[in-house]
Amino acid sequence: MGSLAKNGLNNYLKQLQQHPLRTKVITAGVLSAISDIVSQKLTGIQKLQFKRILLKVFFGAAYLGPFGHFFHIILDKIFKGKRDSTTAAKKVLIEQLTSSPLNNLLFLIYYGLVIEGRPWVHVKAKVKKDYPSVQYTSWTFFPAVGFINHKFMPLHFRVVFHSLVAFCWGIFLNLRARSMVLIKA
Repeated sequence: MGSLAKNGLNNYLKQLQQHPLRTKVITAGVLSAISDIVSQKLTGIQKLQFKRILLKVFFGAAYLGPFGHFFHIILDKIFKGKRDSTTAAKKVLIEQLTSSPLNNLLFLIYYGLVIEGRPWVHVKAKVKKDYPSVQYTSWTFFPAVGFINHKFMPLHFRVVFHSLVAFCWGIFLNLRARSMVLIKA
């Protein structure tokens, strides 16, 4: 690894150890921005919509980063830091029945109300229509991610690992939300 990349990684890991919440907040915000930029380009948007990117950064930094940070701490306290397969499976079950549905629901509502600026009645109808398939898709993908995360990742890396995978999930959600807008246009 080049010295610049190695120094950057070492500095990031140092920040993660010294300031875990702040580092996870910034990471979630940055990854949300990159995910949205990729999504915009994949959907054919020629000129980047910076307001949309900033709104996605806000969602990642204000909600996803802090929520993930505290959620994983609470899970670790409940299960006393255990990482065996049975405990990892229990953590995944809790995660998939609580935070996964909540995070997907809040994202769809936030995207419709804040990012698209649609009226509540339209957002509610869209969520009612799209949420089941989004959540079902999430349940086919994220349990494996969660198991790897809870079984093999140290606590201070779990949000970062999940954020990296959620980067791809964010592209999927953006493309899904955008495709629904394009179909109706």
